[in-house]
Amino acid sequence: MSSTAAPLPAPAAVTNNEKVPSFVLEYAPIVYLQSKEEYLPSDIGSQLKHTHAVYKGQKVLNGPSPLTLDNLDELNAHGAKDVFLSSNDDVSKNPEWMKGVRPDANGKTNGAKSCCIVVNDHGTGIVDAFYMYFYAYNQGQTIFAKELGDHVGDWEHNMIRFKDGKPTALWYSQHASGEALYYKLVEKHNNSRRPISYSARGTHANYATAGTHDHAIPHFNLPLGVLMDVCDRGTLWDPTLNAFYYKYVPKVPGKNSEGGTFSAYEPGTPVAWLRFLGHWGDERFPADDPKQREKNIGKHFKYEGGPTGPYDKVLERKDIWPKGSVGEHIWKIMPWA
Repeated sequence: MSSTAAPLPAPAAVTNNEKVPSFVLEYAPIVYLQSKEEYLPSDIGSQLKHTHAVYKGQKVLNGPSPLTLDNLDELNAHGAKDVFLSSNDDVSKNPEWMKGVRPDANGKTNGAKSCCIVVNDHGTGIVDAFYMYFYAYNQGQTIFAKELGDHVGDWEHNMIRFKDGKPTALWYSQHASGEALYYKLVEKHNNSRRPISYSARGTHANYATAGTHDHAIPHFNLPLGVLMDVCDRGTLWDPTLNAFYYKYVPKVPGKNSEGGTFSAYEPGTPVAWLRFLGHWGDERFPADDPKQREKNIGKHFKYEGGPTGPYDKVLERKDIWPKGSVGEHIWKIMPWA
């Protein structure tokens, strides 16, 4: 899930004529998808082929058509953060496009740009690299025999903070929050410099360790509980092998802020889509929708609303965590985390 929508990003540049810092790739996370994962990494652009724009329950009729990564930001003029990319199909029928692409033996999602990597150079030797992972569908969790929290579109991420080209700490996104850990403490892939991120089955929350993680209390990863994420060394995914690469310049450097400028490291890379303020999935279906009926517990539903995109991940951070997050408060209590 994502935070409250941020201010409008500045107009996007096309390319910046720079190269991706080598350390951003050298220390990039390796992701292990859970062995029974059904909803795999997905092509970012293909999501637009299976959805249409909706504002306040009505299809946007005079927006860009067809939707592409080069014109998606034009939807901001038709409802901005209240626009949803609604599925063309009945999602309860589990259409094939929601299942994504299984990485090959080398960890590449062939034919699918399933990651975008965003680099924010603070200019003081501090560089934050965001590794944004995209899935066409998020499968919720079963509570009292009811599966809750499904939604179309899922953006998760790791962030690595570098100091003078060396990694110091990582952020693992988990549901509405996440956790921060020192780089030196996390597991590395095959004794390399690349940290491992374990993706939980269905929800795709990221964890530093395999096993089960209860997230009823954000940031406290307990082995038993009511809301359980499950991770293991299933399918290896190397997100860097088929990704978009961008530089981000914040509007207000040095503060927790959004609304900055994106530019691509490689010619021909679409940039405008990063300015889209809306949601990458359906709005939550009404309680009386047949897909929701008999499947909700209190205010929790089978189908929830889709998430916002990378711009809304607080790309300008003073610390490794987003300001005000549970991860921030726990780190201050347990600085050895």
